[in-house]
Amino acid sequence: MVKTMSSNNKLDHAKTPLYSALMEHIDSRVIPFDVPGHKRGRGNGLLKNFVGEMTMKADVNSMKPLDFICNPTGVIKEAEDLMADAYGADEAFFIVNGTSQAVQAMVMSVVGDGDTIIMPRNVHKSAINALILSGARPHYIYPHIEDKYGMVSGISLENVKDAIKEAPNAKAIFIINPTYYGVVSEIEDIIEYAHDNGMAVIVDEAHGAHFPFHEEFPDSSIKYGADMVSSSIHKTGGSLTQSSVLLLNEGIIKRDRVKTVLNLTQTTSASYLLMTSLDLTRKFLVTEGKNRYEKIIGLVRNAREKINKIEGLHAYGIEDFDKKACYGFDPLKLGVNVTGIGLTGINVYDILRDDYNIQIEMGDTHNILAIISIGDSDKEINQLVSALYAISNNYRKEKLNLDFHQFNSTNVVKSPRDAFYTEKEKVDIISAKGRISGEFVMIYPPGIPILAPGERISEEMIKYIELLKKENGLLSGLEDGNAQYINCLKEVK
Repeated sequence: MVKTMSSNNKLDHAKTPLYSALMEHIDSRVIPFDVPGHKRGRGNGLLKNFVGEMTMKADVNSMKPLDFICNPTGVIKEAEDLMADAYGADEAFFIVNGTSQAVQAMVMSVVGDGDTIIMPRNVHKSAINALILSGARPHYIYPHIEDKYGMVSGISLENVKDAIKEAPNAKAIFIINPTYYGVVSEIEDIIEYAHDNGMAVIVDEAHGAHFPFHEEFPDSSIKYGADMVSSSIHKTGGSLTQSSVLLLNEGIIKRDRVKTVLNLTQTTSASYLLMTSLDLTRKFLVTEGKNRYEKIIGLVRNAREKINKIEGLHAYGIEDFDKKACYGFDPLKLGVNVTGIGLTGINVYDILRDDYNIQIEMGDTHNILAIISIGDSDKEINQLVSALYAISNNYRKEKLNLDFHQFNSTNVVKSPRDAFYTEKEKVDIISAKGRISGEFVMIYPPGIPILAPGERISEEMIKYIELLKKENGLLSGLEDGNAQYINCLKEVK
């Protein structure tokens, strides 16, 4: 059931209440005997020279004219209300600890110790961290695997129906919309079916902050009545890194509950630089976003066409995915399968950076991913295309044939929380088959665990980890920085 979107005419999106209040405070030249200790930059000339005088003046602490993030009633609340209106939500909460905190707040708002939550296995690490904090247990949905591209895509309504049959007492369903590669699941029907079964729906929409601002983008899940949505405005919307928004459609989940959970982990010294960047970015997206995205969509479309003429490369779109698990696609995700030139995405990622001075978002075993946004230009996108053309000519060899079974199944033996707190011992990864992991193993970006605490380690997982090590993938989550050993739950003898 589609939620009735609030009209942007209801509130004046030309206003920037937080930014305006901050500028008024700076102009007033108040004498500061509070924190931060740099005192508007006077106490740290090195830092002021690095970030600029205005940045230092704007780096202030909470005070009466500037409101207080833990219980906003003034200009922060006004700015949050404008953000909620822009996305068609009932409430919006500014997040300065990154979308990881927003994801954790969503999970902890709906489940507690011993509860079950249904979620796809390709969730971000922050979602599993939320299970450690809350004590909830996951019931995983294993998303569809696109063997040709070595990636997982979305989930279907049938996946959700099966999961609810298997875990009928689950309190909530967690959805990713879109996936890291831009795939959108059967979001509308999933939300309706979950609600019909009395379950809350929370959505990690970290990579969908731009969705409401152009009709060619998939719809935001908030439009379809998702109960809570986390959105990384900084990723594709243009705000400062670490600034994010948590959206709420009040009903199953109450605003006061969300505020309480947020204040468990939220700083009391919120960055006004980050919050003000959200205020200004919301105004920009509502008033100018459509025209800006219109141009960018055209540039990406042209780039995709050019890349698909390069031998051995394929820039995929919605038509390339199995319709069972792909009901929409983000056109600003420029993903390219590179196995046709005999290289891994990790290889191409390194070549682009080392030889062409081009930084892309990610390279995995099969693909590279460039995230295009309002800050990109025709010139820069063409430089990427030209570099890929040169790499195909200079490095191409026999096509790579790699198996990909990373998320086919995992055996959850203990809850993430129990595994996290259980006594552990170091085990050589090569000989860890059958042991229970006590820590994460993941490649970053994107931060999706190959292995999570409480899961039994399979031979396929070990082979995949060793492949990533061989290709110099950036493994993280392990206590051992060289990824030779893994902390496993200590066996009782």
